[in-house]
Amino acid sequence: MVKTFDGKKTVKLGTEKSPAAVNVQTEERMKELRSVFEENGWEYTIELEPDKPEDITDLEILLNPQKTKIAEKKVGRNESCPCGSGKKYKKCCGK
Repeated sequence: MVKTFDGKKTVKLGTEKSPAAVNVQTEERMKELRSVFEENGWEYTIELEPDKPEDITDLEILLNPQKTKIAEKKVGRNESCPCGSGKKYKKCCGK
């Protein structure tokens, strides 16, 4: 399956268009999470459901954003080999 650009932007979590949604079991926990959301300026919806398990996945995503990965530079075919042999990469380890 080939993924193509559909022209739609992904909406950032915690904004008006995509508020973070959490479920809690107690009123006390609701107040605690409300203060965290308001302190950071995130849009949110909190549902009080004592019968269901707590779900704060969206809050965890906002508190621990993914770090950008930096790819290592690849060795070019005609550069000297990183193994230290003194040969070009294509004649040494790049076979």
